[in-house]
Amino acid sequence: MSAIRRKFGEDYQVVNTNRTMSFSAPAKRKRQRFVEKNGRCNVQHGNLGGETSRYISDLFTTLVDLKWRWNLLIFLLTYTVAWLIMASMWWIIAYIRGDLGHGHDESYTPCVANVYNFPSAFLFFIETEATIGYGYRYITEKCPEGIILFLFQSLLGSIVDAFLIGCMFIKMSQPKKRAETLMFSQDAVISQRDGKLCLMFRVGNLRNSHMVSAQIRCKLIKSRQTPEGEFLPLDQRELDVGFGTGADQLFLVSPLTICHEINSNSPFFDLSQRSLMNEQFEIVVILEGIVETTGMTCQARTSYTEDEVLWGHRFLPVMSLEEGFFRVDYSQFHNTFEVPTPPYSVKEQDEKSSLPSPGPVLSPTLLDGRSHRERVFSLDGVPLTEEPGSKLPSKLQRMSSKNGKEVLKTGSAQPTEKASSTGDLPLRVQRLGSLVGQGEAENQLQLKPLKMGSEAHTQSAGELEHHRLLQMPAPVPGPSLNPLPASSGRPEDNLPPKLRRMNADH
Repeated sequence: MSAIRRKFGEDYQVVNTNRTMSFSAPAKRKRQRFVEKNGRCNVQHGNLGGETSRYISDLFTTLVDLKWRWNLLIFLLTYTVAWLIMASMWWIIAYIRGDLGHGHDESYTPCVANVYNFPSAFLFFIETEATIGYGYRYITEKCPEGIILFLFQSLLGSIVDAFLIGCMFIKMSQPKKRAETLMFSQDAVISQRDGKLCLMFRVGNLRNSHMVSAQIRCKLIKSRQTPEGEFLPLDQRELDVGFGTGADQLFLVSPLTICHEINSNSPFFDLSQRSLMNEQFEIVVILEGIVETTGMTCQARTSYTEDEVLWGHRFLPVMSLEEGFFRVDYSQFHNTFEVPTPPYSVKEQDEKSSLPSPGPVLSPTLLDGRSHRERVFSLDGVPLTEEPGSKLPSKLQRMSSKNGKEVLKTGSAQPTEKASSTGDLPLRVQRLGSLVGQGEAENQLQLKPLKMGSEAHTQSAGELEHHRLLQMPAPVPGPSLNPLPASSGRPEDNLPPKLRRMNADH
């Protein structure tokens, strides 16, 4: 133990997994197990009715499956009854022929020499069946019925010997006792391995002879109800212990820790430390392999209930390096120690990691420090920060710059027209600019954000205005509600003073 502390540090604490320790799960009422810890299936078949005849049809397997005491009883009774029946048949032949009254007559030729009562007939059958052949009792050539009975006795004896001796041999060579030297850990643990939450347990082989082609499987036994309302008692689900990666194929020369990764495909996806105390399930572990010495398939089983699953534990290492070999310390096979483990389920951890990070919050000072007209002329309806050297919104700047490029291309055709003339701006923006100077109209005017599609980024302001005028309905004759002021001179004179300064700057 001191060597282990020197290797892993003084904080390395060994935890014994006895049920009396403090870390054990809360005491629960002992419930019925589906598979016992020793591998025996706790299932009994009843009310078979007329199906019991199926056991007789497979008599050999039925005899092999019986317990040893019943096998020995059947073995003794079969031979005893067969011997008595065959001895009786020899006695009947001697009685019918009248050989019993001439047992000591030298001039009389019986069917079987020196058979003159039932004990002598029984001894003759035993000598013939066991091929002892003392030579005192023998069949004569004057008895054809005795020859036929002798042939029948030989055939029947061979069949009985093959059946009973073969049954006893198969039962003695069964690898059930080999499973006694295959160990499973007393408890299963849940902890992190390689950054993933895993369910783990340990298996070991006590013999030096190997298990050839050893394979392990796990089943989750849990009752559930389907969405259609069907109740499935003891529903079985497969637990992946490395079937896709080949990790379920074991080289069992030393204790191995079997790992089941808990992910979205696992039945334990929503299992947390708190919910583990309220769950009811059973994990059945099945280890199969070929016994190296006999070549027969062996299967070892065990199970873990919910109170035998320890959250936040890890198995204690049992391998150590000695001079020239590796040593396995089976006294630490069942021991575990506590490790830091999140108490949340994998589902909860995935939900927390998938939550979007909060975006930047706009400061209210950026909105309050701007004038009402600056917020009105934001085409997207979203307050924008004012850049130094720019007083028009960004989209209006891009439209004005494109119009300016068109003006430059025309050359001397329009030398006096400015690229930023408001005539190229949309009519709604001009109307807004004309109405900003009126105090009462400014409070009554309800503005909507100017919706611009993807085409607005590729068209000039004049094209946008032409497209909008085509979609406008025809004017209805009548008094104008919002008459525009008469233009005098240039169109820029109709803008408010601030917009005229902005155009002058550009």
